[in-house]
Amino acid sequence: MEVSFLQIALKVIGGLGIFLLGMKNMSEGLQAVSGDRLRKIIGVATNNRFLGVLVGLTVTMMVQSSSVTTVMVVGFVNSALMNLMQAIGVILGANIGTTITGWILVLDIGKWGLPILGFAAFVFLFSKNDRLRYVGMTIMGIGMVFYGLELMKNGFKPLRSHEEFSAWFHAFQATSYAGIIKCALVGMLLTMIVQSSSATLGITIGLACSGTIEFQTATALVMGENIGTTITALLASIGTSTNAKRAAYAHFFFNVFGTLWFIALFPVAIGGLSNLVEWKTGYNPQQVSLEQVATNTFPALPATSDTGELSISSILTHIQENNEISMAEAKTVQKKFDKVVTSGIALTHTTFNVANVLLFLPFIGLLARFVTKLAPEKEAKQSVHLTYLDVRMLDTPSLSIVQSQGQLNFMGESISIMLDKLHGCLESEKIDPEVQRKLFHREEILDTVQKEIFIFLSHLVSGQVPQEITKKAHKQMRMADEYESLSDYATNVLKGIKKLEDMGHPIDGPARQKLLALNDRVARYIARVNEHVKAENTKDLLSWATAEGAAITVQMKEFRRQHLERLQNEEVSPFFSLAFTDILNYYRRMKDHALNIAEVLAGEK
Repeated sequence: MEVSFLQIALKVIGGLGIFLLGMKNMSEGLQAVSGDRLRKIIGVATNNRFLGVLVGLTVTMMVQSSSVTTVMVVGFVNSALMNLMQAIGVILGANIGTTITGWILVLDIGKWGLPILGFAAFVFLFSKNDRLRYVGMTIMGIGMVFYGLELMKNGFKPLRSHEEFSAWFHAFQATSYAGIIKCALVGMLLTMIVQSSSATLGITIGLACSGTIEFQTATALVMGENIGTTITALLASIGTSTNAKRAAYAHFFFNVFGTLWFIALFPVAIGGLSNLVEWKTGYNPQQVSLEQVATNTFPALPATSDTGELSISSILTHIQENNEISMAEAKTVQKKFDKVVTSGIALTHTTFNVANVLLFLPFIGLLARFVTKLAPEKEAKQSVHLTYLDVRMLDTPSLSIVQSQGQLNFMGESISIMLDKLHGCLESEKIDPEVQRKLFHREEILDTVQKEIFIFLSHLVSGQVPQEITKKAHKQMRMADEYESLSDYATNVLKGIKKLEDMGHPIDGPARQKLLALNDRVARYIARVNEHVKAENTKDLLSWATAEGAAITVQMKEFRRQHLERLQNEEVSPFFSLAFTDILNYYRRMKDHALNIAEVLAGEK
């Protein structure tokens, strides 16, 4: 019974959906299991181009997607956490890392995909251990990848018996340079639509294993897929900083230039790679056929089709009629054929990307200058204080926490800057209007930043994230709230000073010295808390913060007692006294909020 095209399409689409979902689960599970290791690996990326390539390779192998890595890179560059040279190095490494997918598909465990999926699903659903759940999620993703690929491969097999489709596919044969370019364009468009080079690689392998397309055609499709995968980073760069756009452009042109030179040397390159596969498997992927593998495996097996060619169906028919070989032995023919084709495609993909990286590695600086000229800096000054958070990073929770931590560090540094400016206001006889404007403006910025952090982290924890990441997110939300309160009290101090100035009661010498001493002590207290927050270090923090906080409170009370004595001696007016004690209380409240931050960091709140 002939299988309809609709049945084929439904089976392939179902397999593709399971494959993509498996890639997503595998990526998220690996990220959750790797945790801080992924953050530390990204942090290693420096201007050393070789180290950048190694980082890109490692991260892509961990998240199983070059698209995820390049989008992360665009996000980091947009946040000013990575420069262009670092980004290009990581992108080059990501191109090598993505080839691991092909080698995973070489493993002959397609039939085990569904059992692996089922077993891992039970672990993921019923395990109470958070780490074990994400290990289960990772294995479940692997099972889905293999099961999805198996469905696609089996879905494509009936196409061989459809003459009209065979004729259509034969129009896309990489037997000439025009044909190679045509196939590359098809691979590029397909990857742009699916948004995953791993998925299109799976489709390509499925078509090749079904015998629908030849090895050369599959290889040319893979070349185009390398260009198509750059669309993800290009889309991610929309609305980002100039440097982030440059990183996306670098990814695009690197893959385009690499594909062009490989196409120019296509016949020579494919010949050499085919010889390598033949040496390893005993079959040349350019010439191998299901019939050749069958006759080599079972020499006595006769041809039963009208054309004298063997197919899986003819092999199975022979088993039923003659019972000379087992069903399992017959199926080994297809497995051998699949392995030869898949190994050839995976080897070509890896060789192509490794050769590209080695070729372009000395010219990273040239590529950086090229994309810099292509995307010149805008004349308008770009905002830098609200660029740490990037929704593109929500797909990588462990790195999203890095971004929100950077924004939290910005808030802490801003509070220290505000206290430094308050010191200048207390020293001078009259407040500088420009300093006043900057202080109020910074307080408004921190209000916005606090809201951004809350919204960003709320989206983060609403997804499938490890418990450890959720705890960190909640801590950061609480600390952001405390920092925002600190900025409010810093501006309240300024308002108090301004109020005294406007009412004709400027701060006199004794009061000024007390406020300066208290301002500087609170500033030192907050600066040390900031250091612990930035380093995420809680060692000796709580004991010191509690003791120093109590000492600041004692000092504030002593200053208030001394001031009340001055009021009793009629050295100051009641109005001045009221404003002065309010300012003292503002500093005490600032100390309280800084202590809260220390307690949250230490896990006490």
